Amino acid sequence: MQLKTILMDVEDNIATITLNRPHRMNAWTGRMHTEYRWALETFEQQDDVRVIIVTGNGKGFCVGADTKALEGHIEKGGYDPGTPDSLAEPGFGVLEAFDANFAYHFGLTKPVIAAINGPAAGIGLVLACFADIRFAVPGVKLTTAHGKLNLPAEFGLSWLLPRLIGLTRANDLLLTSRTFFTEEAYQLGLINRLVESDKLLAEATEYAKMMKNSVSPASLRETKRQIYTDLHRSVAESVIESESLVNSMMRQPDYIEGVNALLERRNPTWKGK
Repeated sequence: MQLKTILMDVEDNIATITLNRPHRMNAWTGRMHTEYRWALETFEQQDDVRVIIVTGNGKGFCVGADTKALEGHIEKGGYDPGTPDSLAEPGFGVLEAFDANFAYHFGLTKPVIAAINGPAAGIGLVLACFADIRFAVPGVKLTTAHGKLNLPAEFGLSWLLPRLIGLTRANDLLLTSRTFFTEEAYQLGLINRLVESDKLLAEATEYAKMMKNSVSPASLRETKRQIYTDLHRSVAESVIESESLVNSMMRQPDYIEGVNALLERRNPTWKGK
């Protein structure tokens, strides 16, 4: 695919997807949506990619839907996603509950870190919330945005945000569409870490390196799947599956490597995909 709205890079087993419409503060378009899904699917299929970072080029992370697209919806008399009928399906097929826009992040086998370098509004905040880990620059504006446009909470944010920060706090953000800053988001537990802008990507990358060096590929994959699958099942089902996984994963070479590395007080060298 010829990319026009995002950039892709891989270094040291860490992939970076950069939203690349800096002249529009990386406002979301159908083209960006199409390319973003294609990029995720591409990295999902690459065995050498262990962690994915998503960030924005310039001063914004993603300020929501492009205003020209919003005007286009008026002209067309309704919602037009501006995407082709056939889209890449990263993370699809793991659980039916994940087979939808942005929910597909839960079906990915690799952790996604959002490096929020600038304002995130509407669909931009949705994208950040569906990441597994969130780093952000201090003093950045965030908003759900939908209420001021006579829209509902978008793309499952009404399901996800209460699970991230609790119902009372989520209601405040969802029912008012007010602007809040990353410092408050950190206090709410929505942001994992605040990082100065000149160090944001480097610190997110170092975190990704720590994650992929200290945790085996199979453990990352299964733990991420357990986390999001457990949102839809009982604690007993979770326990039973975890016991089965322990039994099967102890037979893998990376279990032996992990034990040996622990006993020898060295960093492990993972062999699994």
